[in-house]
Amino acid sequence: QVHLVESGGGLVRAGESLKLSCAVSGISVSREGIGWYRQAPGKERDVVAEIGIYDSTRYAEFAKDRFTISKDNAKNTVVLQMNNLEPEDTAVYLCSLDAGSKGIVWGQGTQVTVSP
Repeated sequence: QVHLVESGGGLVRAGESLKLSCAVSGISVSREGIGWYRQAPGKERDVVAEIGIYDSTRYAEFAKDRFTISKDNAKNTVVLQMNNLEPEDTAVYLCSLDAGSKGIVWGQGTQVTVSP
């Protein structure tokens, strides 16, 4: 089975940084495209950043120049480095991948809270 587990969220102050990790089991991240998404209370889920099968990346406008998505193949994780966080970044952050025949798999999410 394919499982994704997010970690690294927490409470930080504006301007600080967090490193989120998406630990993947059951499939190799080196061969998959994986995305980070976020959902704030009362709002729809929104893409934050995605990394493709061949490690191409794309970012939401709010994430450009502040966030970096990358794969750590040795740990089979996908990392979202978030710098210069703002209160508007407060949300539950989730990772997801399309596992083909296994379907689209989501993690449980990790809470990021940024105080002013």
